[in-house]
Amino acid sequence: MRVALCQLNFTVGALDDNARALLAAATEAAGKGARLAIFPELALTGYPPRDLLDRPAFVDANLERLEALATAMPPELCALVGFVERSSAERPRLHNAVALIRGGRVEAVFRKRLLPTYDVFDEARYFTAGEQPAIFDLEGRRFGVTICEDAWNDADSPLRRPYPENPVAECVAAGAEVLINISGSPFTLAKREARAAMLEDIARGHGRVLLFANLVGANDDLIFDGNSAVYGPDGATWARAAAFEEQLLFFELEADAKAPVEAAPAEVASPAAAALGALTLGVRDYARKCGFRRAVLGLSGGIDSALTAAVAARALGPEQVLGVAMPTRYSSAGSIEDARDLAAALGIGFRVISIDGIFQRYLEQLGPELEALGPAPAVDTTYENIQARIRGNTLMAISNRLGHLLLTTGNKSEIAVGYCTLYGDMAGGLAVISDLPKTFVYGVAREFNRQAGRDVIPRSTLEKSPSAELRPDQKDEDSLPPYDLLDAVLERLVEGAQSVEQVVAAGYERAMVERIAAMVRGNEYKRRQMPPGLIITSKAFGPGRRMPIAQGFPG
Repeated sequence: MRVALCQLNFTVGALDDNARALLAAATEAAGKGARLAIFPELALTGYPPRDLLDRPAFVDANLERLEALATAMPPELCALVGFVERSSAERPRLHNAVALIRGGRVEAVFRKRLLPTYDVFDEARYFTAGEQPAIFDLEGRRFGVTICEDAWNDADSPLRRPYPENPVAECVAAGAEVLINISGSPFTLAKREARAAMLEDIARGHGRVLLFANLVGANDDLIFDGNSAVYGPDGATWARAAAFEEQLLFFELEADAKAPVEAAPAEVASPAAAALGALTLGVRDYARKCGFRRAVLGLSGGIDSALTAAVAARALGPEQVLGVAMPTRYSSAGSIEDARDLAAALGIGFRVISIDGIFQRYLEQLGPELEALGPAPAVDTTYENIQARIRGNTLMAISNRLGHLLLTTGNKSEIAVGYCTLYGDMAGGLAVISDLPKTFVYGVAREFNRQAGRDVIPRSTLEKSPSAELRPDQKDEDSLPPYDLLDAVLERLVEGAQSVEQVVAAGYERAMVERIAAMVRGNEYKRRQMPPGLIITSKAFGPGRRMPIAQGFPG
């Protein structure tokens, strides 16, 4: 039996477009001899639909499209399609469900049983859990169907969640000879290897072939990497689809569950290469799905704006990206040249708009008024922030005039401790590298150059000391600990959720740890106002981290 794992990119709420993509893939699969086509979780609605699910008209439209899709499907093909089910008219409940389409109709509906409510997930807010194992027969084989999280309580894995039910085991107990998991599993660097290991363990533990069909594409801050795969009963990876690309992966499911002659190669992309692929997809889809064709960003000559520009050029095409240098009296000639060289190497548009005259007017007009209000504090960032806000206004003016998407360039380290300016460098529509620690920004930038085969991002940008250039001879380390130490502490505090005492016990100096923790705690209000940021780590600043702004816990 030929099976097609249909790894497609769907847009949330674009029901007609999604239905057309589903039908086109099903038609192609049937034309190439497939008898079973497997699509990702909530393929018809896009994932995650969030509060669209509160709108009865949205749920109705999804059900109407499903019926029309079933009628139009090739009759010889059996298809599994994710959709939103409403269980009854008297007491309507919604289910994250998959339709078994066969012979021009929806033959059966299977419901997701484990509803995640951690990190970026909030499915119990919308859905009611299913109760029965999902089983169907095709050409003499019995298949067991699980939906994403349903499989995350089976293998002994770091990813395992403590649910009372085990849908995979129940499918096996009900006679399933082949396991299927349709998924909308977002990408993170930590998950990319751990998820594959978990699925291998499931296949091996039950001695069953496991077919894993995952979503690809990006919706808002979530990036879905695809990597759909077939795992053999020995846990070996028999076939794998590409990462970050749409693909129909075909596989011959033999009666004796025999391994193919050549097993799929292991995933070998480095963390930096995986991050670069994820960010590129994230920018491309965010712009496309929000109706933007072009982007603009500030180019400072520093590493953060350089990497952001490189990702944007790769995602949208160099001709669709405009970089703007906005020097003041504190900007070095080297930084402007680095920005110019980067733009030329990338092939993007480039302009220099000096903002020093505007800054001078602020000094002249606002300075006396501020002095009249009282003496300046010992550490006064007023005029530094004014420069950043002039730059933000300049970029927003270009965005408004040209209709470009404004990309912000702040990294996770700066955002964590508030080394950024509200309505200045934080102004924009998408925070591209907001989940990359500063030290990792350098690694991804070097990976971009490695893939390009030349120093597109100038060597001088990679080697010079980081500086915001908002006052004479400024260096980031004047205000912050060295980035290698800062990032190590932040990883423990933010991603590891460790206390100050735990970080100190790991060997870090107490005064530094307490200072960093205070900065993280004191800048929650800034992060709450930042644009959506692309998620690549296990704990990003965004919907998966819900810290209160007004709180007094110091640890």
